[in-house]
Amino acid sequence: MPWDLGMFDSRPDYKSEKQCQRTSFAFYQSVRDLLPVWTLEDMRTMEVFHWEDDGRACAFSPSEALLYALVHDHQLYARYLLNRYSVSALEMPSRSFCCCQASTTPHLSVAVRYNRVNILKMIMDSLKYFSSDSERKNYLDSRGCVHAEGGKAALHLACELVRHECLLLLLGHGACPYVMDGARDNALDCVLRQICQGEPDLRRKRDCLGYLILFMPNLHFQMKGQLQKQPGLWQSLIGEEAYTWLAGLSPPSLFVQTMQRLTQSIPLEQLDSLPDYLKPLDFRLQQYQGR
Repeated sequence: MPWDLGMFDSRPDYKSEKQCQRTSFAFYQSVRDLLPVWTLEDMRTMEVFHWEDDGRACAFSPSEALLYALVHDHQLYARYLLNRYSVSALEMPSRSFCCCQASTTPHLSVAVRYNRVNILKMIMDSLKYFSSDSERKNYLDSRGCVHAEGGKAALHLACELVRHECLLLLLGHGACPYVMDGARDNALDCVLRQICQGEPDLRRKRDCLGYLILFMPNLHFQMKGQLQKQPGLWQSLIGEEAYTWLAGLSPPSLFVQTMQRLTQSIPLEQLDSLPDYLKPLDFRLQQYQGR
């Protein structure tokens, strides 16, 4: 039980490396077991420490606690941390949690990797508390850890893992689909590479393609040359109509162009007031409707 850890407060070694490992693991287990928020906060602020490589015992920051909440989908704890600490809960954790300090968005990457859609929504709601639009944009478009994520932004990761709900949340809150990863691929390149692999999840991959088309009025991407060289293959994968748009043979349909303008002009939270057939969440490339 978490309260058993208090007995170490009076011991001279209660901040030793071994004891830090023990208490930090107890905190990890407590978040995993979805213990009440007040219990976890008492542990975090008074009882548990983690050990840093430079030989220091450190208390868990709200940012580090939020990573645990994301991993274990403790939505109540994530909501508390974001409501109580706002964007401070999204700050960069210590090196023991993320080896690549150049990455500023480990929470976005973890949310996408574990498909924590509800907590990702909470994070998106917290973005309004950034001090400026440029700070918010930089946060959304920042590349992830080069070791764990290959330097990919959260949007690339959503495409690579075919997390279509995460993808729509990120796009709807202003993530730039033209940002490139270390291989100079943008999000559309990532989705097309996934589609090229075929099954499994081919329909969800096509959904991701549809969402990206809605948020990319200028269809710039590296793989356009490959599409033009292999028309038969790509028409079979994405359909003739989508192929002509992506290969630059014709502009998108009037409906798609209207939807592109709509997604740029209406806040995501207002999409619920639209008719179902006009919501991006229900958008499909025309040739795949009903399949």
